[in-house]
Amino acid sequence: MLERMVLRNIVPAGLDHKEADLFSRLDSSQFPKHIAIIMDGNGRWAKRRHLPRVAGHKRGVDAVRNVVETASNIKLNALTLYAFSAENFLRRPQSEINFLMRLLDRYLKDELPLMMRNNVRLAFIGRCSLLPQSVQERMTWALDETSRNTGMVLTLALNYSSRSEILDAFLSLVHAARNNGGWEHLLHTDERTINQHLYTRNLPELDLIIRTSGELRLSNFLLWQAAYAELYVTKTFWPDFTGLHLLEAIADYQQRERRYGGLGNSNGNH
Repeated sequence: MLERMVLRNIVPAGLDHKEADLFSRLDSSQFPKHIAIIMDGNGRWAKRRHLPRVAGHKRGVDAVRNVVETASNIKLNALTLYAFSAENFLRRPQSEINFLMRLLDRYLKDELPLMMRNNVRLAFIGRCSLLPQSVQERMTWALDETSRNTGMVLTLALNYSSRSEILDAFLSLVHAARNNGGWEHLLHTDERTINQHLYTRNLPELDLIIRTSGELRLSNFLLWQAAYAELYVTKTFWPDFTGLHLLEAIADYQQRERRYGGLGNSNGNH
């Protein structure tokens, strides 16, 4: 799979031996700028080990730590993690939701030193105003603490629904048109304008979506942004996903020919 990749990279500090070996064989000119991950399989990981679901969520936090650190070490521009969907609020037991909220609060508190060491800037997307007030306060604190960092942007999708994002973008456009003097403004709406009203307006174009656990669906995640993104599915459950798995996904991405609806190669990927 790697025969057309070039030996040109200076291996960054922080990678283990296997990660460093694979990184050295990647083409640094064809790195994705923005990767999003659907972190799936916590419950099934726990079930296979005859453990409660919360054990899978706890182990999943370790996977987040590992992947974020690797992504930061390789100088990825943006990493977006599907942490908590809007559907989770509706379909999960309240006890599990409460546990996930406590886990999020603890993650933001405990991982902040690592984010600061790695120059990571934190961001959130989704209808976060519906999250518990204590969690919102922790999020605001973490945003402020990392706001001056200039490295990778780590975006957590919380109470996120892509359909809700598109609806919110439409409502934002309507509000902007009303404030700008009339509905004629809406007649000039184009894709670029819509992009400017999405939650992800400050992020690079999405290049790669990774889904763990083997499921073949996007689960209402970044549907607009995924229009020309490459998809990579692994059967590995999220708690077992590592920085090496991330690099393997990038290696696979570099073998793709991204056509953007055209007939030929558009960005040099083969």
